[in-house]
Amino acid sequence: MKKNRYLLCLLLCGFLLYYGAPRLSIHADGAEGIFSLAWLAFALMVIAGNLTGLLYSPKRQGQKPQLDRRVKKKSRSFH
Repeated sequence: MKKNRYLLCLLLCGFLLYYGAPRLSIHADGAEGIFSLAWLAFALMVIAGNLTGLLYSPKRQGQKPQLDRRVKKKSRSFH
């Protein structure tokens, strides 16, 4: 379930970058340039975090491990 969320966040971030990156002016002076660089830096952090979560999440165990069933040996008693 978490993998679906990570994938959705990656797709949304990709869409926002596709839509917003051409409108950002990195070479502008003042607040506009700082905002553009900060926006791109945060977008890259979101991508890195979601990729890390997607790639390094522990794998689910669909089945429970079977118990080690030992064969009980009959003990021989000599009376």
